[in-house]
Order: sequence, then structure tokens, then C-alpha cells
Amino acid sequence: MAMPPQADSNPMVGVGLKCMSVVVFVGMQTMIKSVGHAVPAGEVSFFRSFFALVPVVIYLAWLGDLRSSLRTNDLPGHMLRGFVGVGAMVLSFFSLASLPYPEWVSICYAAPLLTVIFAAIFLKEVVRAYRWTAVIIGLAGVCVVTLPSLTIAEAGLGGMGAVGALAALGSAGFTAVAMIQIRRLAQHEKTATIVIYFSLTSSLISLLSSPFGWVLPTQGAALQLILAGLLGGIGQLLLTASYRFADTSTIAPFEYTSLIFAVLIGVFVFGEPLAWTTVVGGLIVVSAGIFIIWREHQLGIKRRKVRRAASPTLS
Repeated sequence: MAMPPQADSNPMVGVGLKCMSVVVFVGMQTMIKSVGHAVPAGEVSFFRSFFALVPVVIYLAWLGDLRSSLRTNDLPGHMLRGFVGVGAMVLSFFSLASLPYPEWVSICYAAPLLTVIFAAIFLKEVVRAYRWTAVIIGLAGVCVVTLPSLTIAEAGLGGMGAVGALAALGSAGFTAVAMIQIRRLAQHEKTATIVIYFSLTSSLISLLSSPFGWVLPTQGAALQLILAGLLGGIGQLLLTASYRFADTSTIAPFEYTSLIFAVLIGVFVFGEPLAWTTVVGGLIVVSAGIFIIWREHQLGIKRRKVRRAASPTLS
């Protein structure tokens, strides 16, 4: 998304904005979890997408970038991004209502790991032994988190814990596919265009679920859903702004601070027990994710050195 001109990078500002975005997204997830048992996931997805447009449109209009952000040469690509994104949201919101918050967050951390796999398959990106090892270890951590919910003894046949865990894994898979599609769109579309078209298309696509049991939310639930959408839009703006001030490798690890908030909110707000498997598995997944980010940073340094060495010089 377009941002006001900024001459110099400022990693501390970038980290601060990233942490603010994490807090805002946690607030959004808390609102959604609070109403998740009473409102269908497709309906929640509509509120999340539609009301996220409010802060995004206001911000783009303030920058004078709204009209240009609506120009696109790849509407089918944005529609595909919308369908995949809605699939990720519906499964995510359903699983969020079905699982303890820390467990849900830990499983969602599988998305960056799956993105590495899908990038190798669909984008033909070269993934070497270090990152493959980190992905395997990270997925093992996801298995540690999900195994109790998937066992008959813990969840029961057809138990919501097992269904929720599978839905969370499905959401991580859809999210990884969405990341691949965003990479493709980013090659020829502005970031602002990708952001606003996602909110537009996902709002429309979410409406398709209305025949499947939408409900009239209570006043309190409606306010929470609207707030969740507004927070989602604000969080997206903060996240986008953070990458303007610092490198991805500097900012990305702070995403994992959400696990701390998830534990605190899960225990003290929702009264959810904290399983040792969630703690151990979550730490394994976080460690693998941070290693992948560090490895990407190292490879980026090497690529920049190669490009500089290959650049012609004037003598």
C-alpha cells in the first residue's frame, strides 16, 4: 500500500508498527472468538471483509490514491485471491471458535511453513536443505500441537476439537496458497490494489454463504463483528506501514509475539486450559519459522552481493 514519502529506514519504527498490528489483530481475533459460537463463519467473514474496507478506503482517499488503486489488469487474479482468502477465513474463524486460543494460533503458524513448500512446487523456487529441515521440524511441532485434539481419547469421535484442528490446518493451507497468489499479483499490481480488491472480492464472495444459515446477530454481537472488521482493516494498514521502515527479516519474527497474547487471553479471558503440548509444539513451530526468516535474510544478502559483483563499473 502506498505510504507517505520516507527518506530513511527506521527499524525501531517498523518494529513498533508491527507490534501494534499484532495487538490489533489479536483484538480482532478476540472479538471473533467471542461471537464465533453464535454466528456462522461465513457471516463472520463478511463482516471482517466489508468493514475492513472503511479504514482502508479512508486512508487511500487521504493519500489521494483511491482511484488509482482501483485500476487493475488482472481481475481474475484478484478473484482467485478472494476465493482462496475467504476459504482461509471461514476455516480460520470456525476453528478459532472450536479450539483454545493458544492452540489455534500455534496451528496457524503452519502457514509460512506450507508457503515454502508451495513456493517450491508452484513457483519453482529453490529450497535447499536448511529450509527443508526447518519446515519438517516446524510441521512436527504442528503435529505435537494438534495430536491431542485429533485423538479419539481427547476429542471423541466427531468431537469439535478434532474438527477444529483439521479446520485450522486447512486454513493454514489456504493461507499459504493465498501467499503464493499474492506473490504473483505483486509482480504487476500495486500493493494498495491487492489490499482493496481483496476486501471487495472477499465481501462479495462471503455473501454467497448467506443461504447456508446466516443469523440475525444480537446488538452486542453485531458491534463486536463490526469492530472486528474495523480492527482488521487498521491492522492491515499498520502491517503494511511497518514494512516501509524495516526489512522483512527484521519485522517478521515479531509476528510470533501473538502466541504470548493468545496464551494470556485464552487463560484469563476465555478460561481455557493451557496444554503442555501447545507450549512445546508452539515453541518448535516458532523456532522453525524464525530460522526460515533468518535463512531468507542470509540468502538475500548473498543475492545482493552477487548482483553488485555482476554490475558493470565505470573506470
